[in-house]
Amino acid sequence: MRNATRGFTLIELVVVITILGILAAFAVPRFLQLDQQARIASLQGLQGAVRSGATLARAMSLANGGQAVVMEGNTITMTNGYPDATATGILATLQDTQGFTFNAGLFSRNGAPTPATCSFTYAAAAANGAPSISIPDVSGC
Repeated sequence: MRNATRGFTLIELVVVITILGILAAFAVPRFLQLDQQARIASLQGLQGAVRSGATLARAMSLANGGQAVVMEGNTITMTNGYPDATATGILATLQDTQGFTFNAGLFSRNGAPTPATCSFTYAAAAANGAPSISIPDVSGC
């Protein structure tokens, strides 16, 4: 007598589907957190680029005796020896701001659940001071 079986039993299929469901329940939240962490990291990276751009423009201003600062063909608008908080100031010192929105000194991350709270601000330097760059607000990333 031939007793060959083919395929899977219903119990085997239910067990496999249950295991896959349990794995998915643990994996999905981790992937969601990676997305948030990537937005936070890109915001912190841009903040570092803004600091570097402001410092470089300041150094160029001091090196050429306070004359107009030109970076990558852009004339930088300066206030008290540092770039001001405009598109022709600090924004012009940056080469690539793709993925971010700039509005009067506020850099916001596009694609964040709440872009206004996934941001940082750049404020022009006061007399005899340095520009103010806020700690990134990552509550909405």
